[in-house]
Amino acid sequence: MNILLTFFVRYHPLFLGKTRAWTGLSAARCYTGCPFKSDIQKYRDLERYFKRRLRAIYSKYADVPQKTTVHGRNHVYSLEPEGIYRIDIKHGQSSPEEVLRFGLGSSLDGAWRLQRVRLSPGEKMLAATVKTPQREEARCVVVRLGKSPLHPPEPALLLEDVFSFEWATDDVLFYTSQEGLQCRRVYRVELTAAGPRTTLVYKEEHPDVFVEVSLSRDRKLLTLNCSSKQSSEVWLVDTATPLTDPALLQPRLPGLLYHVEHSLGQLIILANTGPGQEYQVLRAPLRSSSMEEWVPVCTPGPGTAVRDMEVVVDQCVLVTREPSGMLALLLVPLGRPASSLSVQLPHWVCSIDTRRAGLKESGYLDLLLSSPVHPPVPYLCSPREGLLIQGEEEKDWAPQDLYHTTRLEAPSQDGTMVPVTLLHAAPLEGLKGAPLLVHVYGAYGQHLNMDFSPDKRLLLEQGWALAYCHVRGGGERGLGWHRQGRLGGKQRGVEDLCACILLLFDRGVSSPRLCALTARSAGAILAGALCNQHPHLLRAVTLQAPFLDVLGSMQDPGLPLTVEERGEWGDPLAEPLLQHAIASYCPSHNITPQRYPSMLITAYMEDSRVPVAGVHQYVDRLRAAIHTHLSCHPEHDPEPVPTVVLDLQPGDDHFGPEDHELVLAESARQLAFLHAELGLGLDHLKPQRKRRR
Repeated sequence: MNILLTFFVRYHPLFLGKTRAWTGLSAARCYTGCPFKSDIQKYRDLERYFKRRLRAIYSKYADVPQKTTVHGRNHVYSLEPEGIYRIDIKHGQSSPEEVLRFGLGSSLDGAWRLQRVRLSPGEKMLAATVKTPQREEARCVVVRLGKSPLHPPEPALLLEDVFSFEWATDDVLFYTSQEGLQCRRVYRVELTAAGPRTTLVYKEEHPDVFVEVSLSRDRKLLTLNCSSKQSSEVWLVDTATPLTDPALLQPRLPGLLYHVEHSLGQLIILANTGPGQEYQVLRAPLRSSSMEEWVPVCTPGPGTAVRDMEVVVDQCVLVTREPSGMLALLLVPLGRPASSLSVQLPHWVCSIDTRRAGLKESGYLDLLLSSPVHPPVPYLCSPREGLLIQGEEEKDWAPQDLYHTTRLEAPSQDGTMVPVTLLHAAPLEGLKGAPLLVHVYGAYGQHLNMDFSPDKRLLLEQGWALAYCHVRGGGERGLGWHRQGRLGGKQRGVEDLCACILLLFDRGVSSPRLCALTARSAGAILAGALCNQHPHLLRAVTLQAPFLDVLGSMQDPGLPLTVEERGEWGDPLAEPLLQHAIASYCPSHNITPQRYPSMLITAYMEDSRVPVAGVHQYVDRLRAAIHTHLSCHPEHDPEPVPTVVLDLQPGDDHFGPEDHELVLAESARQLAFLHAELGLGLDHLKPQRKRRR
């Protein structure tokens, strides 16, 4: 179960038949008379180089363990780009058979990509959501599984606009419908001999609440999770009686967040009822109707942030982030919670993913451990024995001590210590002349993404240092960490980011002329605000699908997500104090004539989450400010002229392309831009290429 509910999953689009091109060099470049073509060619040369390097490194890690298989009772299902296949492991089948196929000659003709797969309890049915790049909404395909079909089975049912779905029985499927960026209805489909029968079982009336369905690990309980940015409530369906109406566990209360699992006839609840409104584990009778019956089981220690919860039979496993910044597993025997045990993970681990797609359950918890520069490594955790075991066949992927993971703390303006994770190849004392790429997000209580990325691995091989700033507004230090950085506290995130960068410089890591910052989506708010307030700290910035006009967006209730986002940014129309606070840091409304870092801004023309009009407005204002500054100081500024590049791409996916070639092209452009604007260029790369030969 992912207790950090995100309102929208990462979709898997495929852009076809369109050339993605650079558009719009800065007015500042044109002002100084630099030829347009030479700028493009400068980036193009580097882009081609990095595309070759990225292709090689992606190929090197093509076989790293991923979540591409689903285990049924009798079969193993392989999830491939062209469809789903299975092998009968019970009878020793060696050749795979098709279950679902995309492309010409199939019922799913076109550029479809898999999102989620679920097997029914008796492995009689399979449901999968698929999506094309043209739409936000997905299609759910239901396939009847025969014992040994001679031909790929045709879909038994197609459901449009599906977000989440789960099987209660072999004949009953629950799903939530998506309308644009909202999800407020839950339906039940009964597969009868007379045909499918669909019933609306829940409708959410609050406009800021998002609804999704999930299934307990033991498959005994189906939950309807109704969450806003500030509160939640859960409705329960017993899978033994799926046709009964959902039962409300605890009515919504302001500030109450809770999530539900099931074990041995009782509810296991993760709720923010602990000290400081942080998460703790509680239990309650299955027929509980309010939190008055919730009994505390385990309360993590001060400074320990809970990231996730899994229940394996009679053991509760919490994924935590310790005060030191390291990830750990807290193993809680539900029958003897006083004997809880903390299992430390390897020091290099920055990301942990629990895997449980399938029907087979064991006493082990499957984990994928990774970092931005270490590919995922499979581990098994035995909650009963407190063991963490690495699979024998996967030890080739175990990271070697080629890179360092250093955890620091930066004192922010108000004295709060802000965690920083630094990844580097050279010793810390040897990083003075190293280029530095700083990462930030700091919104919605979400942790900064630190999954494995071949791009980051390549940067470390090129001698870069990578810094991840866990500023307030994110969730790295618990729910209180988020509360301090939302609404009127957003400026704290900017101060935290500034403090992290200054700490790195003070520790001898890089320098402003070699420092770049990267952010995406809502992370661009802190990045853009830093550029307005402290532009001298950076040389270059890359932003992807950036949210930059927070004041204008939050004043327009007609835009997608404005109502839902009020819990994060506030309602400037109803609260003058919040309007003033937003206006004080909003990147688009605080641009002034000064020397800005060079910027590469990647946006998607049909992005429904971040309207491209706001990005255009920001770029125009930024170019005008740079032009004004250079006009007023033509002879007193020896530094290179800042470049502002708007990389406007086709497509409507806020999360960027998933097609391999488009991913390579976009990443190569960003790396080319960073190297050029930091003055590294091809000369910086030639010695490494020579040594490699």
